[in-house]
Amino acid sequence: MLLAYIISNLITATLSLFLGIFVYSKNRKSNINITFALMNLSIAIWAFGFAMAIRAPDKDWGFFWVRFLNVGAICIPLFFLHFVFALLKLEEISKKAIKAAYAFSGLTLIISFTPLFHSDISPKLSFKFYSQPGPLYFIYLLLLFLYINYGFFKLLNAYKKASGLFKNQLKYIIIACVVGFSGGITTFLPVFNVNIYPFGQLFFPLEGLIISYAIVKHRLMDIDFVIRKGAVYVFASFLYLIPLVAIMLYAQKIIFKETNLIFSVLLTTAILIAAYIFPKLRLHAEYRAEQYVFKNLKDYKKAIQELTRATVTILNKNELCKKIVNTITQAMDVKSASIYLLDEEENCYVLFESNSLKNLPNTASNFHKNHPFFSLLEQRQEIIVREEIEHIKETADTQTILSAMNALEAEITIPLISKNKLIGIINLGIKGNKKMYSHEDLELLSTLAGSAAVALENANLVENLNKQRLAMERADRLAQIGTLAAGIAHEIRNPMVAIKTSAQLLPERYEDEEFRSYFSSVVVSEIERVTKKINNLLDYARPANPFFQKENINSIIDEMVAFLKNEAHKKGQTIETILSPNLPQITVDKEQIKQVFINLILNAIEATPQNGKIFISTQKQEKANGEVEFIKIQVSDTGIGIPKEDWEKIFTPYYTTKASGSGFGLATTQQIVIKHGGTIDVNSKLNEGTTFTITLPVNPLLLLNNNAQHVQ
Repeated sequence: MLLAYIISNLITATLSLFLGIFVYSKNRKSNINITFALMNLSIAIWAFGFAMAIRAPDKDWGFFWVRFLNVGAICIPLFFLHFVFALLKLEEISKKAIKAAYAFSGLTLIISFTPLFHSDISPKLSFKFYSQPGPLYFIYLLLLFLYINYGFFKLLNAYKKASGLFKNQLKYIIIACVVGFSGGITTFLPVFNVNIYPFGQLFFPLEGLIISYAIVKHRLMDIDFVIRKGAVYVFASFLYLIPLVAIMLYAQKIIFKETNLIFSVLLTTAILIAAYIFPKLRLHAEYRAEQYVFKNLKDYKKAIQELTRATVTILNKNELCKKIVNTITQAMDVKSASIYLLDEEENCYVLFESNSLKNLPNTASNFHKNHPFFSLLEQRQEIIVREEIEHIKETADTQTILSAMNALEAEITIPLISKNKLIGIINLGIKGNKKMYSHEDLELLSTLAGSAAVALENANLVENLNKQRLAMERADRLAQIGTLAAGIAHEIRNPMVAIKTSAQLLPERYEDEEFRSYFSSVVVSEIERVTKKINNLLDYARPANPFFQKENINSIIDEMVAFLKNEAHKKGQTIETILSPNLPQITVDKEQIKQVFINLILNAIEATPQNGKIFISTQKQEKANGEVEFIKIQVSDTGIGIPKEDWEKIFTPYYTTKASGSGFGLATTQQIVIKHGGTIDVNSKLNEGTTFTITLPVNPLLLLNNNAQHVQ
């Protein structure tokens, strides 16, 4: 029976001490956390003193431990009351009550060290030493009754008014305190010679468990349980400690014919400390070993982990594969490496990147998509280690694997799997130190392969989108060339008529020197005019690589207006330009910007009725310091307008409102503007007209670089 009380009190003391320290460490400035910690410290003192008093070796030690436990017993109700005031935010309005409580408890604490509090200690029931109350013991009982009842009164009132999370928190605090104080009150029965064991005290550990649960489940005292893991560790420790202590006490009884409480407490404490400290020491030792003894191992792990994180940010296949091969060969000291990727168009796996391969012509040969080795990799979806394959029973599959790995100069082959499909492989040769690839190596590489496969799929998507965009731009350009060619043919006809007429008159008036001079000038100027028109069309039709350079945006607009004015004249339309003077030069790809203006002006011509007007304007947008940062260009027409619900749709590929339209024009325009770091917006009123507003940065390269750095 006494053993159960000892164990119960030791568990209560340890759990309360742990909870108090933990809660205090989470917020050292909060009065809620401070008073809760002090209350739990008082419970720990009381419980530990009780356990030690049960088996005190003599009366002097008995008196010492009884007085020790009374320190905790007197402080428990005091700190409980203060905790309630702090929790319910009543400290400010209850300052006098709190000060009075501390004064009375302090006085009681002083009295507790005199015979007025305990007149004596004597055996009661199975306990060797138990308190005999003195004449002033009733003061403690009165304070206990007042503090606990007033505290519960406040908690219950607050619980009735509370809601949500706080209501749940109060519920668990009330339950925990009812369990704890009910158990503690039973310890007074033997004090007043009631021969009933204080069974309630055996359940006192439940108070700590309930409070712990409230912290975990309902964030009691705003502790969002990082301690979830810690709590599991602590409770697991207790589960392991209880049978261990019981076995230890039983073994003492069998071997030494008695149990020594001090020895048992010291040994239990040592076990607890060892259980807590050993995992931390192990982690620290591992860290130090990696830091100094296995520094290269640590560095290579870090390099591979950083590469795994970096793969998701690289959207260029060439750059991605180069980075993977270079990082692995350097970090792991691998002699050779290669990456094969699936080429869907060729239906085979092709060598995409390699480093230090010996037999490159042989190795670089492509492998058909249905090659047995690649089919096996797709089925197995795991890293293949050549040395492991060599040590298993020879089969058709092992022969296929070894034959392919020899051809690939691979010690290990890592499959790149996306959506259960093999999209490529990474082959690694022997290490520089000729060691096998460890289990840890394979785990790191397997993680890398997963990230690399996702990154490669993303790179493929980006590549396909770029191809579609280029195809869309080419289709749009061809559609515009067809429209422009008709207009240019008309413009060429006029100079050709002048040349023909002059040529017909030449034989008759050849002797006329003035006519010959006139003929020469007319022919040359008209041919130059025709040549310029044809060259403009050819320049526009000829696909060119993007080339950014400083240009005068007004000059480009003037050139495009001259190029297209004949189209407007066919419908009796006029194109008016209102171009802001002294604009700074802007960095653009001239040919692409031409395509933007051709699209917008042709759209305006088509949308505007006979004898309508088209307006083109430029305007600078300045910073507060006067520096020009953007140039705004507007193309307006007096056409039929665009319904508001179609404003977003018009920039979508294949969307068109014209019977003969391709649906590429405005989509391409938007893509080009975005590529220049700019924006394009539309504003339109039905039957009044439409305005397209383009805002272009003066230096798009600087703006795009800054945005890229911001994203990274």
